[in-house]
Amino acid sequence: MTDVTSSKSTRRPHHWRHDLIELAALFTAVVVADTIAKTVVKGPDGPYLLVFSAIALAATAAFHTWWARRHGHTSHAPPAGDTGGRPTAEPAAVTATTRNDTGPESGPESGPPVETTLWRMRTTVADTPGSLAALCTVLARLGVDILTLQTHPLGDGTVDEFLLRAPADLSARALARETAAAGGRDTWTERADTHDLVDTPTRVLGLATRTALDAAELPLALRQLLGRCTLHSVPAVSLTGRPTGEQAPVEGVLEETVMRLRDPHGGTLIIERPHLPFTPTEFARARALVELDARLGPRVPRSQDVLTLPEGNEITVRRADQRDLPAARAMHDRCSARTLGLRYHGPVGDADRYLDHLLSPRFGRTLAVQTASGRLVALGHLLWDGDETEVALMVEDDWQRRGIGSELLGRLVAMAEETGCDSVYAVTQSSNTGMVAAMRALNLPLDYQIEEGTLVITARLAPAPRPADRTRQGQPSEGARRAER
Repeated sequence: MTDVTSSKSTRRPHHWRHDLIELAALFTAVVVADTIAKTVVKGPDGPYLLVFSAIALAATAAFHTWWARRHGHTSHAPPAGDTGGRPTAEPAAVTATTRNDTGPESGPESGPPVETTLWRMRTTVADTPGSLAALCTVLARLGVDILTLQTHPLGDGTVDEFLLRAPADLSARALARETAAAGGRDTWTERADTHDLVDTPTRVLGLATRTALDAAELPLALRQLLGRCTLHSVPAVSLTGRPTGEQAPVEGVLEETVMRLRDPHGGTLIIERPHLPFTPTEFARARALVELDARLGPRVPRSQDVLTLPEGNEITVRRADQRDLPAARAMHDRCSARTLGLRYHGPVGDADRYLDHLLSPRFGRTLAVQTASGRLVALGHLLWDGDETEVALMVEDDWQRRGIGSELLGRLVAMAEETGCDSVYAVTQSSNTGMVAAMRALNLPLDYQIEEGTLVITARLAPAPRPADRTRQGQPSEGARRAER
């Protein structure tokens, strides 16, 4: 059971009978002392009276001790659990503790553990004293443990976001109904997992660190910060050179379920969450991440892997960005019309503008393969498409059928798994047997959709060992070699 207690210090109950006995004993002692003093001074029986008085005082003390023990008093001792210090929390703070039984006290042997479920819950309460306490009292009655609590102040109330551990038999509907009865409105609930147990400051710092190390992490960091949402990066100018009309102000725009933030690379970042309005606190956090990205400028991890192909040639696989545009354009110029057609499903009118879009970290991650002489011979793209993820490959003609395409695809899928994607898809032509074989070599469940010669292959990702892990010894994976032969 969840106990909700005020942080104010608890006062001991006042026992009037105890005070009355002490007052009577004090009055009697004064009278007896005065009588004894007069008798000792004026009478011949003074020594006998002194002995009698000592016996009477001892009997009174024994009676007082017996009375105190019988009624559970410990004279001048603080109540159990009182350390004599000040309260450790400010007044009106709420503390939640979990117990496995319904009694007032629960020890380690109180009974078998109760099966529980993690929930994320957000509700709006009135910004008045006692509103949060009333809600916590209802949660306590339901046997719900409050693990974390965030508050998002609004103009007409406060949005409270909870991470809860609730009994497994407590449904989301019942939880929302009881929350509404306690004064909560616009309640939203969602199943949580152990990753949500990280406290908010730690999680935000981790996302900021990832963003600082890699510019391509910003869209992923925003998704993880804001939960289930859709993010679109709209450039200021389209691939055909026409203005898109999307240019958010520097301070950004918040419209309930839509955020518009100024993209440091030009254009606008549009974040949508139709099922749950954004709060000003969330808007401020998202804007801070975007500002951090803008201040740090272009950056990609510098790590690279040197691999040896079956024929003995060495290649280097590394991350790429817009600074590799000249080398990517040179590779384009060396590719045949058939290779370009399989990659882009038609002619490319402005290769420079198109490649600049693909190499932008705002739209995803790019892997480049270069030879020992530094020449770029292959590109692999992992593209964020709203809330979906696309993979795309292009290998220069003279370097095809050597395992490079499958090596890139395996690494791209590994990146998708690391970022929490559920699936990836590839758009190609049914005649592109190399891409089809590379997708099959992933050993993942595949779905195929064919429409007018265009083939869409979707791979459902699983938490299996990542393909990139099989290539860290400096050799391409066997699946990659078989796929390109």
